[in-house]
Amino acid sequence: MTVLVTGGAGYIGAHVVHALRDRGDLVVVVDDLVTGVADRIAGIPLERVELAADDAPVRLEAIMREHAVHAVVHLAARKQVGESVARPAWYYQQNVGALANVLIAMQAAAVGQLVFSSSAAVYGAAAGAIAETRLPAPINPYGETKLVGEWLVASAARSFALCAVSLRYFNVAGAGRPELADRAALNLVPMVFERLDAGQAPLIFGNDYDTPDGTCVRDFMHVVDLAGAHLVTLDSLATSAPGHVVYNVGTGTGSSVLRVVESIIATAGVDAAPEVRPRRAGDPATVVASPALIETELGWVARFGIDEIVASAWAGHEHFIGQR
Repeated sequence: MTVLVTGGAGYIGAHVVHALRDRGDLVVVVDDLVTGVADRIAGIPLERVELAADDAPVRLEAIMREHAVHAVVHLAARKQVGESVARPAWYYQQNVGALANVLIAMQAAAVGQLVFSSSAAVYGAAAGAIAETRLPAPINPYGETKLVGEWLVASAARSFALCAVSLRYFNVAGAGRPELADRAALNLVPMVFERLDAGQAPLIFGNDYDTPDGTCVRDFMHVVDLAGAHLVTLDSLATSAPGHVVYNVGTGTGSSVLRVVESIIATAGVDAAPEVRPRRAGDPATVVASPALIETELGWVARFGIDEIVASAWAGHEHFIGQR
């Protein structure tokens, strides 16, 4: 099977690409390399395409036909919440427009299987254990573009017999191999690394929540587990009827921010104490996925815990520190 992976040179995308290749699938990557890194997928066919551009459907259709693509994993997206608030129209253009172009090309090339990278951001400020039945209520343009993307995929599935799944990710961290580690300090784990590198205390925003240690609780998932979820989902499409299904992808187990920070400090072997600052507006006390549906229907279960996530992320961090 040949799989086209958009955003395949990114942090999550490269893990999906290597997981597909390691099991023997043929892969072609489409990436604009704005945030992606070509070295992550050395030796794998890479087409540089701006997915939101007017000529993207024609270019994508040609790529799909040239490589005899059977399925698409669409990961490419802009994903900075603050940026989406500052540039909402551009975010819709980039995320929804790009997805529309991918679907136009798939229909033209008769490619009928799609895994769409959605996000737990569609749930907005929802708290507690969140199942797919929870009413989506995004609170920023980024989350809105992911929800609109799901609607678009569902409409396409009704239109041209598309078999599609949207995966709503929760918090992703770790690395399958050091060279694939997340290089952007946009999430908790790499942000703590950045503070430690600078000789600064890790920051915790609020320690007076109604949680066991007073800090926010989140569902952290190893990126290797997430890549595995993509493969299991992709395989399920081969025997699925046309339509659109949504799955949460998470562990179902929460880790507090303090627990994560302490694991990082221990792994790094540094003498540091976190600095507590006031709560940030809009942070729910607990946000944990209910992954029961994907486990029941596809048999997928996350394998790794927070200490394994942190250890693999730190190995990647040290790898790149050594290259400076």
